[in-house]
Parts: sequence; C-alpha cells; structure tokens
Amino acid sequence: MISSNQLTLDFDHRPALSGEDFLVAANNIDAVGWIDKWPDWSSPALCIFGPSGCGKSHLAEVFKSRTDAEIVEAGQLSVAYLPPPSDNIIVEDIDQILTEAHEEGLFHLYNDVKDQGGSLLLNATTPPSRWNIKLADLRSRMLAANVVEITPPDDNLIAAVLVKLFQDRQLRVSEDIISYAVSRMERSFSAARQLVEGADRMALSEKKKITVPLIKRVLNMSENEGEQ
Repeated sequence: MISSNQLTLDFDHRPALSGEDFLVAANNIDAVGWIDKWPDWSSPALCIFGPSGCGKSHLAEVFKSRTDAEIVEAGQLSVAYLPPPSDNIIVEDIDQILTEAHEEGLFHLYNDVKDQGGSLLLNATTPPSRWNIKLADLRSRMLAANVVEITPPDDNLIAAVLVKLFQDRQLRVSEDIISYAVSRMERSFSAARQLVEGADRMALSEKKKITVPLIKRVLNMSENEGEQ
C-alpha cells in the first residue's frame, strides 16, 4: 500500500515546450543537473541514456525550451545530411539506427555543432561506450562526450506522478486506486500519462467515477493494444 505521505512529494518542476512540467526526482536529478549546467559543458555533446519511457524525450523538450535547439530524427542522418541552421541540436534514439551511413551523418553533425560553438544533445537507451561505432573518429568523439543516465522511476515516484496527473485534470482518486495502478502498470512516465488519460476518458464516456475496476479495465485495454 502506498502511504499518503508518499503521494505528496515536493518535486521541482521544469517547464517544457510540450506544455507539461518535467518532474525532478532521484532517478533523473543528475541529468537535470547537466541541463542546468548548460552551456558550461566540458564537451560539445551530452548523451542522456535510459530505458524507454524514463523521461529522456521530455527532458529534451526542457533543453529545447531553454536553448531553441532543433530536433533531428536519427533516421535523417546520412553522408549527405544538411543540418538545420541552429547552434544547438537534439537527436533522439541515436543508438537505435547507427548504420555506416548514419555514423557519417552524426560525425559531420557533431563537427558542425562544435564549429558553431553549439551543443549536441543525444538521447539513447545505452551509453556511447556500448554503441557499435565503426567510424574511429566518431567513436573517439562519442567516448569523450558527457554521459548521464536516467534510471526507471520507482513506485513512490510513479505514485506521486499519478496523483499529480489526476490533480491536473481536477480529479481526486483514493490511495487504493493509486496503489492498485502502481502495482500493475509499466514503470514509466509515458505509461502514467496514458493511464490517467484513458481513465479520465472512460469515466467521462460512461459517466462514472474512477474506481479500481475502471483502472483495471483501462490497464487491460492498454495490454491488449500492445499485443496487437
């Protein structure tokens, strides 16, 4: 059972362009520290890595709001890639697409950003030391980059996030509902947002209150959709 004092944690909030606040907690405070430290990085590049749904993309939005950075899709990178006219660049999920052609694109992008005195924020699921980079010059640059990990949120953080998300919609839910959801849902911020959105939508359409059985149905629907 999640106790009531665990549902009222005092988080720091960082505004993001998406319109949602980024919650600063133990699992991401080191990454937030690097964003706060910008532009005083020891390398032109910072890699934030962690599992899917841990908040990397949301923190990238915080960085974007502070620096006017441009977001580049990793799949766009190639030998012929022309970067946008911006000093600061964000590349999401870079370790998922590192073919030889993408390595060349990332290498030239890194050099362009460095020459302009800008910064390159890379999001990935693994640190650069585990990337299978064949281009030696790129490998040396990536190994010299600043690297920080975001770990999955724990139960207490997920519980507090759920309470905040329900409160943002002016919805009050019991501790039993929060405890039930936390014990059965995926441990990620994105899953928390999807659960609250789904529960609110279902309660409105059926003109019912949010209850444990309703949360169970929302979770089952999400599991079924994920299996398709």
